[in-house]
Amino acid sequence: MKHILLAEDDFDFGSILKQYLELHGYKVKWAKDGKEALEIFTQEQFDICVFDVMMPKMDGFTLAEKVIEIQPETPFVFLTAKKMKEDKIRGLKLGADDYIVKPFEADILVLRLQNILKRSQRIEIIREEVFPIGNYQFDATNHCLKLNDEKQKLTEKETILIQYLYDHKNTMIKRENLLKDVWGNDDFFSGRSMDVFISRLRKYFKKDEKIKIESVRGVGLTFQIE
Repeated sequence: MKHILLAEDDFDFGSILKQYLELHGYKVKWAKDGKEALEIFTQEQFDICVFDVMMPKMDGFTLAEKVIEIQPETPFVFLTAKKMKEDKIRGLKLGADDYIVKPFEADILVLRLQNILKRSQRIEIIREEVFPIGNYQFDATNHCLKLNDEKQKLTEKETILIQYLYDHKNTMIKRENLLKDVWGNDDFFSGRSMDVFISRLRKYFKKDEKIKIESVRGVGLTFQIE
């Protein structure tokens, strides 16, 4: 039974979501504000988090930032009544796995959660050993990238993406294939999210000139290692 942390300050909406998710076989812990959600997160283990953006005491974005600091591999989804481009971009930069605008049907949320959880299970990222990528050492088990004495902590999705790129290194990776294999679909949100993650990985690997992530607009990208 997958364990979900739901942070939603609207009592009626939160109650309905909790009941609906439980009917679909999930174990749900419901927090009524961001501060309460953070306290719960530090005490229990969760498979995925669902955060409303606008909440008292602590908004969903701030909550996500703190959750990432504690356990960066935990996937999370934002719920919001806003349609502002700036909010979506901020969610993407935080590494959100999805961004759902209210109002929406509860079964849509269930399907999105199922896709995210299946995707995490489908892609094998565990390696028995740390292995080199150029001058870096990639540790998928512990979600980190090392260069000499420097260590970059990775989220689970960053780890999965690096693993996927490495497995397809020095070949053209079609954009739609990458989106479907790593994000689970090739819709607009996933495409924007992928672009943000690729930009982030370019920064991580920038200290090794032999490693390049080159994009071909409308086609795909290559993870080149000389």
